[in-house]
Amino acid sequence: MFKYMTWTVSMKDKPTTEERIWAALSHLSAIAFGMGILLPVIGWSEQRWKSNYASFQSLQALGYQSLGYTIWILTTLVLIIFSSMGLVLGMESIENLDAELWGWVIAHMILMFGLIGLYLLLPVVGAITCALGWDFRYPVLGNRLAKYLGYDSINDERPWLIEEHEDRWVAAMGHFAVIIMLWGMLAPATAWVLRGKHSPFLKFQSIQTVVYQILTTGLYFGSGVVYSFGFFAFVLITGFGTNAGLDSSTGMIGILVLLASIFVAMIIVMVVPMLHILGQWAGYRVLKGDEYRYPVLGRLIERWTMRR
Repeated sequence: MFKYMTWTVSMKDKPTTEERIWAALSHLSAIAFGMGILLPVIGWSEQRWKSNYASFQSLQALGYQSLGYTIWILTTLVLIIFSSMGLVLGMESIENLDAELWGWVIAHMILMFGLIGLYLLLPVVGAITCALGWDFRYPVLGNRLAKYLGYDSINDERPWLIEEHEDRWVAAMGHFAVIIMLWGMLAPATAWVLRGKHSPFLKFQSIQTVVYQILTTGLYFGSGVVYSFGFFAFVLITGFGTNAGLDSSTGMIGILVLLASIFVAMIIVMVVPMLHILGQWAGYRVLKGDEYRYPVLGRLIERWTMRR
């Protein structure tokens, strides 16, 4: 791990206290699990034309909390699915079911705490490293991002990071953050507010990302509303009608309403992951240099922004 931490070249290159604070806070904000994702965007916006060091560290922290979180949560889900399949296939007898279930639960608790600890370890190390004035790189992500932003090739002819790539990285991480429930929209919303006036590209991408995430999140919670409606309708129809009871015609209507609401809620729940995948695809397309627009929504947002 320590091969990703290097001393700066000389004392004159050593980051200032302000730079180190912004870099450390950007990494440390990962411990908020989504709620802190706006801090790297603020740090990048604040230090963009002041410090390449703080800007790079903030953008790197943003990538870890967006793209890194996506990889972490998908890995966790895959492990849970396979371990659950292993539990079912490995059952020897119904008599040992309780013991096997308890063993599975305990193993999963240990696994979850281990994965959470692993996810938080790197940002904490990054924060400490930056606080000491070192140049921190996340494994895999750090060097690739440095190359993408031109961080290691800064010279007198190009004294700052590649501006277009900075904007694209921030926009793409906003798209990737769709998988972070509620808090994911903080990244594009912050970029919109702080940098929207300076970059039409980032403004458009951030606005459409915020709207897309609002709709996706609303759809997810809408499934709960649909199910709750069906459940309460079932209770009212079968519990307070004159012909109360499941065997009556009124009771059958209540059951049909409940089943219909469950079916609709399940359809919505299955659609939401597909919308998450589309958000990931949007982030990938933006990084590849495309002017990505979400189907239908992108065109509507584009027309709205052009009129303002």
